[in-house]
Amino acid sequence: QVQLVESGGGLVQAGGSLRLSCAASGRTFSSYAMGWFRQAPGKEREFVTAISWSGGSTYYADSVKGRFTISRDNAKNTVYLQMNSLKPEDTAVYYCAAALGPPGSSWAGTYDYWGQGTQVTVSS
Repeated sequence: QVQLVESGGGLVQAGGSLRLSCAASGRTFSSYAMGWFRQAPGKEREFVTAISWSGGSTYYADSVKGRFTISRDNAKNTVYLQMNSLKPEDTAVYYCAAALGPPGSSWAGTYDYWGQGTQVTVSS
């Protein structure tokens, strides 16, 4: 089992940047493909980005491509989400998730473990 704890959320103006972190504990972190999802009020949870076990492959939703960057540091058991050029529509609770299966899935059901989420609010 793995425990995930997100941090780094907050309030930022449109056009600004935030960096989210997700620290993992438990089983070997490098065994997990990782992903970030988000959920805005009244909306379903949606895929944002994912990364393979070594970090060599990354996957992005069209809505964030070119603005967000996912990375991981297996030595620190941490995955990051760098968010630039933020828009009000990026406002949501952001969740990191870990999957024992193949990397890159945009389906939440693929992921085995979830963090508690961190709020990101982008003001216009």
